[in-house]
Amino acid sequence: MKKIIYTDKAPAPIGPYNQAVLVGNTLYTSGQIALNPATMELVLDDIETETKQVMENMKAVLAAAGMTFENVIKTSIFIINMDDFSRINSVYGSYFSEDTAPARETVQVACLPKNVNIEISMIAVK
Repeated sequence: MKKIIYTDKAPAPIGPYNQAVLVGNTLYTSGQIALNPATMELVLDDIETETKQVMENMKAVLAAAGMTFENVIKTSIFIINMDDFSRINSVYGSYFSEDTAPARETVQVACLPKNVNIEISMIAVK
């Protein structure tokens, strides 16, 4: 059985999807963008601030499922500009221990929802 995960500490879904779905011990998150959950306004000051907001949103979704970044086994990062990779990686990396960091891919795409610069989704296991 699947269990829908929801928290008001992350942006509410803006379409026919949920923040995350827990199946057994595995959590599948929807992609998070840099929406401030309190205001539902985009945080686009610079790529570091945008990435931090995405990671904080993901942290809240993980917490709602009783997990942390230590539970994450796979991430998918979608970015508009590969030239931002090192700046994104610096912020992203601060949320993980290098010894236990998850598998990951980073893909440059043509466009993301609301014309943001980054979107991240994760798979985590309890």
